Amino acid sequence: MIELKDLHKAFGTVKAVDGVSFTARDGEITGLLGPNGAGKTTTLRMLYTLMKPDAGRVLVDGIDAARDPVSVRRRLGVLPDARGLYKRLTARENIAYFGRLQGLDEAALRARSDALIAALDMADIADRRTEGFSQGQRVKTAIARALVHDPRNIILDEPTNGLDVMATRAMRAFLRRLRDEGRCVLFSSHIMQEVAALCDRIVVIAHGRVVADGSADALRAQTGEANLEDAFVKIIGSGEGLAA
Repeated sequence: MIELKDLHKAFGTVKAVDGVSFTARDGEITGLLGPNGAGKTTTLRMLYTLMKPDAGRVLVDGIDAARDPVSVRRRLGVLPDARGLYKRLTARENIAYFGRLQGLDEAALRARSDALIAALDMADIADRRTEGFSQGQRVKTAIARALVHDPRNIILDEPTNGLDVMATRAMRAFLRRLRDEGRCVLFSSHIMQEVAALCDRIVVIAHGRVVADGSADALRAQTGEANLEDAFVKIIGSGEGLAA
């Protein structure tokens, strides 16, 4: 479980995150939704300890990220906005490198790598250098690398960005599988259809603050709109907090 409590982050006079609080629970997919510049990526970077908040707390499975960032990182699998593959390594070698950084022994590393390569349908690219990979192939490799240490909490920043229809469908099925295994899945997206189809709960951020938190059905009902896109526009336009 991931808990964010009153997070603040400013860059000079600009308040990028201004008191963000929400909980992403085990066995659920939580969507982080908001317009460009809302503070989503800054919030995620504080969550996975790339940035330190000016104030507030991040708890992962009850562990305070400020007090024990190493333990928090071990409990997180992160797909950041920048995929950052090593182009001269094969997909399998990219996965193995991160597994060794996480302290996996060679037997566990082989077992986890093989399982992820199968789950993500990567057998045909596993032993190719990642230089020249398509966007979908890069994303698959980056996700396998993020999950090689079998984390219970998964953070994905725009996981389907640039994917074709078939790759997007496969990615959605994979996210549902992670949820059904009882993991905590938190992802950001700009695609309303994807958020509505996947998410058990949706957290909407605007102007660095949480302005809505609830299921897609609850947010549609509370705004009186028939579809999530119209509900989203009304929420960020009004600036009124909605919670369910």
